Amino acid sequence: MTESVRRDASPEQRVTEWDGDHARTQDVDGELLGVDPADLGDEDLIREMQSLHRTRLDTLRHATDSALANHLRRTAELETEYLARHPGREVDASRLRDA
Repeated sequence: MTESVRRDASPEQRVTEWDGDHARTQDVDGELLGVDPADLGDEDLIREMQSLHRTRLDTLRHATDSALANHLRRTAELETEYLARHPGREVDASRLRDA
């Protein structure tokens, strides 16, 4: 990573390969980067998200910039699809803070 990037920048800003396009499933060369989340069944979508979340810390701490960028992109794709399918998802009251 370059030294010109601010330390307080988000992970997406610090990773040089991140392009912010969460909907893409192909790279600039047309190479497939994963199954389109819209094509996954609910069980497969959940399984894929669980796998990414399980490997999150290790990827953040030890992976190459390109691997981290791919992890961020894929996580965003899958979570965006989940939220699109479940816009009224159940919120656990124990996770709420007093206002």
